[in-house]
Amino acid sequence: VAVKEKSKESPISLRTISLQEIEKTPGSNRDVSKAVQNLPGVAAGAVNRNDLIVRGGGPSENVFFLDDVEIPIINHFATQGASGGAVGILNPDFVRQVDFLSGAFPSNRGGALSSVMNIKQKEGSRDKMHFKGSIGASDLALTFDLPIKDNNLLFSYRRSYLQFLFTALGLPFLPSYDDIQFRYKWNINQKNEILFLGLAAFDRSELNLTIDNPDESQQYLLNTLPDYNQLSYTVGAVYKHYNENSIDMVVLSRNMLRNAFEKFPDNNKNLPKLFDYSSVEAENKLRYEKRYTTLPFELSFGANARYSKYTNNSNRTININNVLIEDKYNSLIDLFSYGLFVQTGDAYFKERLKLGMGARFDGNTYSNLMSNPLVQFSPRISASYLFNEHISINANVGHYTKEPSYTSMGYKDSNDVFVNRETLKYIHVNHYVLGLEFNAKAKIKASVEGFYKQYYNYPITLNEGISLASKGNDFGAVGDEPLISDGKGRAYGIEALFTANDIKKFNIYAVFTYFVSEFTDIKGKYVSSSWDNRFILNLTASRKFKYDWLVSARWRLIGGSPYTPIDEYVSSQRQIWDVRNQPYLDYTKFNTLRLGNYHQLDIRVDKEFAWKNFDITLYLDIQNVYNYKAESEPIYTNLNTDGNPNLTPDNQAYILRKISTTTGTILPTFGLIVYF
Repeated sequence: VAVKEKSKESPISLRTISLQEIEKTPGSNRDVSKAVQNLPGVAAGAVNRNDLIVRGGGPSENVFFLDDVEIPIINHFATQGASGGAVGILNPDFVRQVDFLSGAFPSNRGGALSSVMNIKQKEGSRDKMHFKGSIGASDLALTFDLPIKDNNLLFSYRRSYLQFLFTALGLPFLPSYDDIQFRYKWNINQKNEILFLGLAAFDRSELNLTIDNPDESQQYLLNTLPDYNQLSYTVGAVYKHYNENSIDMVVLSRNMLRNAFEKFPDNNKNLPKLFDYSSVEAENKLRYEKRYTTLPFELSFGANARYSKYTNNSNRTININNVLIEDKYNSLIDLFSYGLFVQTGDAYFKERLKLGMGARFDGNTYSNLMSNPLVQFSPRISASYLFNEHISINANVGHYTKEPSYTSMGYKDSNDVFVNRETLKYIHVNHYVLGLEFNAKAKIKASVEGFYKQYYNYPITLNEGISLASKGNDFGAVGDEPLISDGKGRAYGIEALFTANDIKKFNIYAVFTYFVSEFTDIKGKYVSSSWDNRFILNLTASRKFKYDWLVSARWRLIGGSPYTPIDEYVSSQRQIWDVRNQPYLDYTKFNTLRLGNYHQLDIRVDKEFAWKNFDITLYLDIQNVYNYKAESEPIYTNLNTDGNPNLTPDNQAYILRKISTTTGTILPTFGLIVYF
């Protein structure tokens, strides 16, 4: 992990990840999001998921840009209304580097509350064609690098084989996915260029109904998991014009997500569905930026506009205060969003002091509560002072806003009314960050950062009385329910980072984060969020040996997650249980329990072979080497040990039984990468 030369706008909370780190970090499986989870202040929402939990914020608080084009969906099996998922869509063969900001966001990156990820793709070859093929933990990838006159086209296709692996392992669900990605650079002349890019994913998951005599855990998943289909894409064009004293940039893009899942009683498709969810959201975006290059100080400004359309056709039964209610609606919204931004910066005292300031104004046409951009005014200021060539102090204070999700804005009640239109507001957060950094030439670097985040206008669910900030780490959708923007939140902590390069041929990377994450419930009481793990420790070491061998290891220790006990009385009622075949949580005791700490060791060995015209890399990646069994939230069944319904004598309620569950297994992966 590199620490870049400090910019005036973001002198703090910025880390850079190279392609080598994405490809060779143990346990990352060449996945950008999993590599980012190794950074200070970053955790996963759940084991084996790609949610980014940054400094105690939820998975919906992050934004992603690919060569200046915003890409809302970067994961397969994405959670609608959040940003997490199961596996990354981005092919690492396209990636040059990733700049990750957990604070001090530049003003041209709107909608971020917890992080901004700027992904920069590599330039393709202009002299000869290249091919790269890889077989990894979950998919086969083919990448083509094609010179076209003075320009270049990068294209890739990936297909998963998880469904075959899961069938062989006897797992109760069978996911599969495909994705494509392209990048075409057109150098018109010395002053003008256009970049075209795109990525698309098609995901589906069906139940494995061929399992003979499923055990209790398998049967529980068969009873609760839906069939799932998802399609997403982003396409965009970036035009740049280079003037003598400035650079003009115009970005035009479109993205779409189609999300559908359904569930049948006893998985019998001849019976009426237990629930049926079908939704589409699409965005068309235009952004203009101008950056001056010859002024004695830095100056940039711009504007953005977006037209969005969202539809939802859903039918489900929900439990409200022990009463079953049919929640059926057909929704359509379209709206315009708009923004203005400016950023400036300068250096003083022989470049020792760097100051940066910026501001944004945002609004949309959804309601009067969100239309005035002055209400969403978001200023920020950063400072960095270099005491000497080794030590610097850095600080940032910023105010950031985010529009509620389309699932929230587009929700209708049973009376066909957009009940959230009169209550939803932009979510606001204040950031306060202070850090000290030490650089000993190029070999040793260390830093300490403290942060404090204050949230307000966070949506609270009316049915459950909890903050929406604690949702979003499961598949499907989040936010499609009655809400009120009365919630507050706070997240604060400290991060320590130490890196040592080429110390007796070892590279060492150590990160420790301690943090608290709390949000108010409907009564105004602060309670632990679902991401309140309290501490994260990542230790990574690697060493190169003779003959192109590389051995690396990573050990992680993460504090236990809060969780909520079930409401045993409500859950045991036969009519209520049969709606979804799983218990209902007791939200009056939300996140009052906590799981045990979790730790895992991952090891990876790479061997490279280089010939004149092609290269081959073989690797072995072993996750959870010592087979640690982590504690997981308890699950309950209404069946007895013989697999029959366990009813009370009056047949009106089930006698629920807890199933012992743990997560974690040794997961070896043999990989092959061929390049020529």
